Amino acid sequence: MANIVLALQREEVIAYPTEAVFGLGCDPDSEKAVDALLALKRRPREKGLILVAANYDQLRPYVDDTQLNRVQRQNVFASWPGAVTWVIPARSETPCWLTGRFNSLAVRVIDHPLVQQLCTYYGKPVVSTSANLSGCQPCRSESEVKMQFGTVLPVLSGQIGGREKPSEIRDSLTGKQVRQG
Repeated sequence: MANIVLALQREEVIAYPTEAVFGLGCDPDSEKAVDALLALKRRPREKGLILVAANYDQLRPYVDDTQLNRVQRQNVFASWPGAVTWVIPARSETPCWLTGRFNSLAVRVIDHPLVQQLCTYYGKPVVSTSANLSGCQPCRSESEVKMQFGTVLPVLSGQIGGREKPSEIRDSLTGKQVRQG
């Protein structure tokens, strides 16, 4: 774990297991790291990214939950920790390299124990996008990560969770499903 935290501190891209697939991640506050992740994945910046965290307090600096009413807030918190990602209005100071073309940010309090530990040790959330090159299937093992990305990428060793599909994504304001999980 210490080597993965060190890689994040060095603004490197990492791979790690999530509930269903391996993810690529980096320091959300580093434009250099996010740009490296987007280049590695061949993903356009406009699409925005997801942040995963050990707890909601780690996400507070990035989202403006004052725009949510009591019921909307209850819906979000009732699903966490878990495999539901919520799109929540972003704070005005949230970097555009995270939000893309949106004024919101996709966030999740993850229930994968290794990623919870990682975020706890790191002290903040990490970017989360599926570990795959554009057009390729998401990686489900360390060996698949190494086949797609080579052996230079630091990988948090561990198993993915039991989910078949990546996290569901829902809009916190409307409750509508953005991506089926």
